[in-house]
Amino acid sequence: MMKAVLLAGGFGTRLAEETTVTPKPMVEIGGKPIMWHIMKIYAHYGITDFVVLGGYKVDYIRSYFLNYQARNCDMVVNLGTGAVEWLSCATEDWRVTILDTGLDSMTGGRLRRARHLLGDGPFCLTYGDGVSDVDIPALVQQHKDSGAWCTLTAVSQPGRYGALRIDGGTQVQGFSEKGKSDGGMINGGFFVCSPEMLDLIDNDDTVLENEPMDRLIAAGRLGAYRHDGFWQSMDTLRDKHLLESLWQGGSPPWKVWHDTAPASVTPLRRTA
Repeated sequence: MMKAVLLAGGFGTRLAEETTVTPKPMVEIGGKPIMWHIMKIYAHYGITDFVVLGGYKVDYIRSYFLNYQARNCDMVVNLGTGAVEWLSCATEDWRVTILDTGLDSMTGGRLRRARHLLGDGPFCLTYGDGVSDVDIPALVQQHKDSGAWCTLTAVSQPGRYGALRIDGGTQVQGFSEKGKSDGGMINGGFFVCSPEMLDLIDNDDTVLENEPMDRLIAAGRLGAYRHDGFWQSMDTLRDKHLLESLWQGGSPPWKVWHDTAPASVTPLRRTA
C-alpha cells in the first residue's frame, strides 16, 4: 500500500499566535487539525497509511492520535472501575506512524530519518499545513509514467513564494527567487517521490527544497504536475482565518471526501 508522509516538525514561527502552544499541523480548521484535513484528502483516494514526521511539540501529535477514539466516540465511563464502554463512533480506518525526527532537523533531514519505513516503491509526501483539491491518482500516475524521481504539484500563488521554471512539458528547470515573480507556478507540495531521491539527502541539516531539488533538476528527474484548482497553505493567521471562513461557508474547496454517519460499535471494555 502506498504511504503518505507528512512533514510536521517545524516551529511555525509565522503563525506564532497559535504555535506557541500547538504545533502548526495541529492548528484547527473547523474544529479539526489542518493535518486531519490533509489526511482526509489522501484517504478519499484510498491512501490511509500515514507517516507523520514530527519534531516541535511532537508529544501533542502523539496525544491527539492516541486519544483519537475518545475524541470521536460516544462512551460510557464507569468512574468506580475505570471501565469504558464505546457506543457509536465517527473514526477512521487509518494507520498512523508518528516519528520524532528531531527538534532542529530540516525538511530533508526529517524525510531521511524515515527512510527505513518507506519501502521500495513510490510514496506521497506533503507539508502538514496546506490543503488542495488536487487529483492524487492523476498525480501518482504522471509520476509513474514520467520516470521522475520526484514530482511536485505546481500551483498558482502570488509572489511571496519562489516561482518555478517549467519546460513545455512536465520537467522543472529551476526556481526563481521569492518576490521576483507574481502569479507564476509555485511548489505546492503534494509530492510523489521514488526511493532514489532519498540518496540525494545528505544529513539532518539538508533542506529538501535546496540541494536535493537542485540535484534532481540537474539530473532531469524533477517533474511538475500542474494543478489549476484550489490550493492554500496556512502560513499566517490571515491564512488560517481564510480557511476557517471557507470551511464555515459550507463548501470548502478541498473537502473532496463525503461525511459518513457515526457507526454503532460492539461495546468494548477497557479496564483502567
